[in-house]
Amino acid sequence: MKYLSTFVNLFRVMNCEIVKLEEFSGNQASIYSIYIEEEKMTLYDRFIIENKVRFLTEITDINKRLINIGKIGARENFFKINEGNPGDGVCALYDNPNSNLRLYCIRYGTSIVLIGGGGYKPKTIRALQEDEKLNEENDFLKQLSKEIKQRMLDKELKFTTDYLDFEGDINFNFNDDE
Repeated sequence: MKYLSTFVNLFRVMNCEIVKLEEFSGNQASIYSIYIEEEKMTLYDRFIIENKVRFLTEITDINKRLINIGKIGARENFFKINEGNPGDGVCALYDNPNSNLRLYCIRYGTSIVLIGGGGYKPKTIRALQEDEKLNEENDFLKQLSKEIKQRMLDKELKFTTDYLDFEGDINFNFNDDE
């Protein structure tokens, strides 16, 4: 699992930024992802690259769902909620029951979705903790959610008045030495 060891190393020392994905955002919700400086791509871009050959139809379905969320809002029924810690907003984007992919995100009400990563979820596992990659992807979002929450408490980051965007310090540095 070359990817996993790379991800674990990046999680220890990583510079990232929250970026808006205009192609999915709409009048009712904004879709964001996390741009990883060291990789020169977002976590959602990486998710697509890792899965497009084997699961192109599911990637297409996810893209359509994200566009729909932008148009009508991030309604709770689009997500499997409580995929993280209580109150952190970490959830998984629902797909059809036969889906092979799991995509983690942080939902801020009905107006902002911050897409992280995810991957193949074998039918043989029942909990994300049983899959090392899914567990790492989920853990990263839990950590990022905690950082965002702290910045909001410190008034370094906030929502715009229409609640469709972030405003303030959207750059993050995860470093073991800090």
